Amino acid sequence: MESTPSQTVGPYLSIGLPWEDGPFVVAEGTEGAVWIRGGVYDGAGDPVPDAMIETWQADPDGAFDHPDDPRGAPGLPFRAFGRCPTDEQGQYRILTVLPGIVPDATGAPQARHIDVSVFARGLLNRVVTRIYFEDQDNSADAVLASVPEGRRGTLLARKDGDGYRFDVRLQGEGETVFFAV
Repeated sequence: MESTPSQTVGPYLSIGLPWEDGPFVVAEGTEGAVWIRGGVYDGAGDPVPDAMIETWQADPDGAFDHPDDPRGAPGLPFRAFGRCPTDEQGQYRILTVLPGIVPDATGAPQARHIDVSVFARGLLNRVVTRIYFEDQDNSADAVLASVPEGRRGTLLARKDGDGYRFDVRLQGEGETVFFAV
């Protein structure tokens, strides 16, 4: 039986979803810009060449360019949203800036993080995770603290050259922690 778009979120992602500047949350040359690069891997550890990574984040001051955020719009040219399909080797890249600290529903500060949605073949729905940064203070983040200590590393982006490396493992050993939203 052949799959149809109603049965899986991929491999139909390349039809109309990517756009040329989708991976650029900020323009090249933006002060403080960093690359988030990584790969998407299946349960056997093989690259997923037809996945889509979407990111959503606050600006460096911790504000969202959204009407529901009373703190206002960001001060720099900043889209807050990125979208990048994986290439033949399952790799993606997003150019952005480190997000600011935002409050959670109780008003407590969250660590700097980027929200990530992953769409791929074989998934009936997107999976959602977060990127935290290994070189930032993550100690007070309630969401990260709710993850078993042995699995928190799957949410940490590691410093790498001009940015960070964050791989997504959809299943199996080292599976990325995904959240029900």
